[in-house]
Amino acid sequence: MSKPTVRYLVFDIESVADGGLVSKIRYPGQDLSAADAVRRYRDELMAKYETDFIPYTFQVPISVVVAKVAADFSILDIVALDEPQFRSHIITENFWRGWDAYRRPTLVSFNGRTFDLPLLELAAFRYGLSVPAWFNCSGKAYDQPRNRYNTECHLDLHDVLTNFGASRFNGGLNLVANLLGKPGKMDVQGYMVQDLWNEGKLAEINDYCRCDVLDTYFAFLRTMVLLGQLKLDDEQRLVADLKDWLTTRSTTIPSYASYLQGWGTWQNPWRTEQPNVSTD
Repeated sequence: MSKPTVRYLVFDIESVADGGLVSKIRYPGQDLSAADAVRRYRDELMAKYETDFIPYTFQVPISVVVAKVAADFSILDIVALDEPQFRSHIITENFWRGWDAYRRPTLVSFNGRTFDLPLLELAAFRYGLSVPAWFNCSGKAYDQPRNRYNTECHLDLHDVLTNFGASRFNGGLNLVANLLGKPGKMDVQGYMVQDLWNEGKLAEINDYCRCDVLDTYFAFLRTMVLLGQLKLDDEQRLVADLKDWLTTRSTTIPSYASYLQGWGTWQNPWRTEQPNVSTD
């Protein structure tokens, strides 16, 4: 029997600042070390914007986790690229070559259009990688994978929920996950990645990325229900199947055990008797 075809790649990325680049561009002639330059830039950003997140143009990917999903929306596998070395250039190459090797399945992200994909495109630029199928410069504008409205190539769930940026979505992926009874953000959050990297805690970063991919996958399933591509009962079956899948792997991948500990139950209002509301 042939293996199921990968139809979707649900992914998430974690990145850190290139301190040498920050020092050279932001503080030329000041002989700041990479660590000092990053620390200073973060302090400046926090003072001005109340966030110390350095723009993606100064960053490199250090963790990319991908869930391979079949046409029936079931998960085939979840992989952390270039584990355990986590080399930025190899991660970047594996992502783009993998997308091509699987015959260019639909990429699925949450707000990946504004961060994840631009960062991976810039990383390909930085490392001298060719990605002609992704850019497809000779194709019609509406057929190019980078076209914002080409959801066959990249389905950004944030775009769906905001009508392509027409509204704000306060709460982000964490809110979406909690709406569905899933853990959302746990011990690690995005702003902590740079410090974890500085401390050499690569495993924690990749565990965080894995859990974000799980949250994104569940958001993807519910979005397919919303779009009429999946029935609610089938979605709930897929959720139960993945819980079993995670359970069998939780002894070797600790982040799955942590995720399962925070697992909640989505209260299906169509199967729960609702109390009468008094109008007196």
